[in-house]
Amino acid sequence: MKNRLNPFKYAYVACFIASSLFACIRPNSNTKDANTGANPAESEHSYTDAVPALPAVEFNADSAYAFVKAQVDFGPRIPSTAAHAACANYLQQKLKSYGASVFVQTAPIKTYDGKTHQLKNIIAAIAPEKAKRILISAHWDTRPFSDQDPDHNNHEKTFDGANDGGSGVAVILEMARQIQLKQPEVGVDFILWDIEDYGNPNGDGNGKTSYCLGSQYWAKNMPVKGYKPLYAINLDMVGGENAQFTMEEYSRQFAPQVVDKVWGIAEQLGYNRFFLPVNSSAIMDDHYWMNKAGIPTIDIIHFSDAGFYSNWHTQFDNLAHIDKNALNAVGRVVMTAIYNEK
Repeated sequence: MKNRLNPFKYAYVACFIASSLFACIRPNSNTKDANTGANPAESEHSYTDAVPALPAVEFNADSAYAFVKAQVDFGPRIPSTAAHAACANYLQQKLKSYGASVFVQTAPIKTYDGKTHQLKNIIAAIAPEKAKRILISAHWDTRPFSDQDPDHNNHEKTFDGANDGGSGVAVILEMARQIQLKQPEVGVDFILWDIEDYGNPNGDGNGKTSYCLGSQYWAKNMPVKGYKPLYAINLDMVGGENAQFTMEEYSRQFAPQVVDKVWGIAEQLGYNRFFLPVNSSAIMDDHYWMNKAGIPTIDIIHFSDAGFYSNWHTQFDNLAHIDKNALNAVGRVVMTAIYNEK
């Protein structure tokens, strides 16, 4: 993941592409972005009365895990590498095989180190003819180095990115597989952001704009003008051990009703140990740029007062530290939100 800030034949390409705006930025290892004062058990938040009887959904955690492994097997998905190109083709073909119309937004993008890479935001739409739509996004690239590894000798080494990148994409692929089998009443769009995690390890100064380059580019160059889904959900690091998702500040600021909806569903489904009813501080992730583009978006991300996923940007972000229970919880909660829309 990243550095964080304190504080679409038919109209498919239209309702789709417009969503490619955001990129994630995360804090340095010595930065604490969450000011979570409450213990989950002490929180006054309760959403069980806010959500009606929920629809039954299908989500296969074993399948989602297999999608994580498929990505990891390519190697680190670092821009301008063979693994990145091969994985991009795999993701496009998988989404197409599940009935989605797929468009790839490309552009030359310069990263903080002066290098230029070919951006590939992978945009997919299911049932593009439906006017009401929900957008789900995640980044698919891998950070080029493990600069948060406890061993300084590993800071220039690449890593698998099983959770940071792989998990959110895996949940989306499993969702697409399930939606092909049973269509919800709304249309569903997916965007897989590229060059999200290629940010300056020494910091950006004000703005943290060296991260989330795919979503930033999409926001400024929407392929389809006027794209307005009901809301969007960004997934980031959603399959790690001891996963905990708090109610991040930008999510609460721009899309409070979506936060209430999602955390309410999680409570009804019994996933409180993952979706903590606790506020956390702002993170400059892809959802920030999506919100700036006028799409109410929340971030489901492993982040709390203790910081990010413990293996964030380290050699330990690998398959051995992926939890199928976390993948299942996130997949079922997001799928339920989609199937609950009329």
